[in-house]
Amino acid sequence: MSFNHILITGGCGFVGASLAVKFRQVYPQARITCLDNLKRRGSELNLPRLQAGNIEFIHGDIRNPEDFEAVAEIDLILECSAEPSVLAGYQSSPGYLINTNLMGTVNCLEFARRHRSTIVFLSTSRVYPFDRINALRYDETATRFELAAAQDTAGVTERGYAEDFPLDGPRSLYGATKLASELLILEYVSMYGLKAVINRCGVLTGPGQFGKVDQGVVVLWVAKHYWRQPLSYIGFGGEGKQVRDILHVDDLFNLLILQLQDVKKHNGQIYNVGGGRPISLSLLELTDLCREVTGRRINIAQVPENRPADIRIYLTDNAKVTAATGWTPQKTPLEIITEIHDWIRAEETTLERVLKY
Repeated sequence: MSFNHILITGGCGFVGASLAVKFRQVYPQARITCLDNLKRRGSELNLPRLQAGNIEFIHGDIRNPEDFEAVAEIDLILECSAEPSVLAGYQSSPGYLINTNLMGTVNCLEFARRHRSTIVFLSTSRVYPFDRINALRYDETATRFELAAAQDTAGVTERGYAEDFPLDGPRSLYGATKLASELLILEYVSMYGLKAVINRCGVLTGPGQFGKVDQGVVVLWVAKHYWRQPLSYIGFGGEGKQVRDILHVDDLFNLLILQLQDVKKHNGQIYNVGGGRPISLSLLELTDLCREVTGRRINIAQVPENRPADIRIYLTDNAKVTAATGWTPQKTPLEIITEIHDWIRAEETTLERVLKY
């Protein structure tokens, strides 16, 4: 399926900018516009990448409906904007989080409805409740926690979490806003005939990400090793055994192209999308890879207490999306860590002020 004008919200963020550059390669004749408020530190560094790819930039905010007026008629929205921190709103106002992640989605949906455009929504694995996840049976090895084979809860196996994992229970304000957005999108599909695909992504990463403690942990870990700065294993005893699967942004792009080739087939579908058990790491294992790739060792403190809404294990069960598209992620943890390290080394002077803190 071809598109004439693609709008990418959050287009100067890591995911949005990376997808914009990749989409330019697949749709060389399309007009591509990135809308971003440049709030996240480092996002302005993506502007030259967009300009080099003949990608338009509009300094705007999805919280403001009038900011969409600067965008011409479109036929595809990639909704990549978000306040992505699980800790957002804890001991502070949730206003920016809710207005960006929920009301921003409403504004995107209204813009899509008026233009009758397709929308691809990047949701999150954080829609699943943390208490239910942490109550699951697990095994402990020398380097990680593993999901036990026998579970009493539907939607989970040793492979990971499927789309029918129960949704009742708290999930963080971030997760709640993304789940509420999903529900609104499905209503627009039913009521207005909007074409939409929802992807619940796990930990996305790769070169171009400006990692922080609460979001972008893989890049944070590589950067701290690169500049020999200390880190901490936080929560679950402070041993670094908590596990996440990781997904290179290029693998996400490959999936989106498959979905957009047959939007009708995937319309109204929700997919869990991540690295799965084969492309997963505990913090301990991530540390070992960073030491291998950078050749550097750093001090890592132990903080036993859990942070709010933290989870012991998240692994994506990709069975549904693989059955629907044939897609499987390809980039291995070693390849991902190596690419991030090489990017930091090549752009050290520029990145130092963003990643070294």
